[in-house]
Amino acid sequence: MEYKAIVEGLLFAAGDEGLSLKQIATVLDVSEEVALDVLTALKKEYDAPSRGIQLVELAGVFQLTTKKEHAPYLKKLVESPGASSLSQAALETLAIIAYRQPITRAEIEEIRGVKSDKPLQTLVAKALVKEVGRAEGTGRPILYGTTKEFLDYFGLKTLEELPPLPELQEEQDEQEADLFFEKFAETLNNSAGV
Repeated sequence: MEYKAIVEGLLFAAGDEGLSLKQIATVLDVSEEVALDVLTALKKEYDAPSRGIQLVELAGVFQLTTKKEHAPYLKKLVESPGASSLSQAALETLAIIAYRQPITRAEIEEIRGVKSDKPLQTLVAKALVKEVGRAEGTGRPILYGTTKEFLDYFGLKTLEELPPLPELQEEQDEQEADLFFEKFAETLNNSAGV
């Protein structure tokens, strides 16, 4: 069995949260020593100059990151107009965060009614949202909020300049919610000159 490929996939899927050595060993059903050997071999491969990502360990958590020397190119990509369009899911997630921040991923998913991992990762990668703390309670989930880049991107000075939310009533159907998200997207795109 090719553990390196499996670990690479696991780390990619885990995204910014990364995985601990114990989590990796448990999933692979091997000892932590074997898991560490796999991580060490994978790290060595990523350290080659021909690779664009690296394997890092931060606070006991392993994750894949881009290499620092490629930062100017990544910044250019994020700032390029072609790369700035957001999916419907990302726009919905961004609207929820903008109006309800600070908010957890679970709360976002409860409002949207679907998983929001991918749109959230996209928004974090584009620096439109960031972790702003931890919620109280079981597991202390991450709280998300908008960034200064969010304000800059959409030409806002403060969050108070966001379009007002319509009064949401329990009998409001999905079409009305979809219309709100479309209107929100139009307002933001017009503000950004997109």
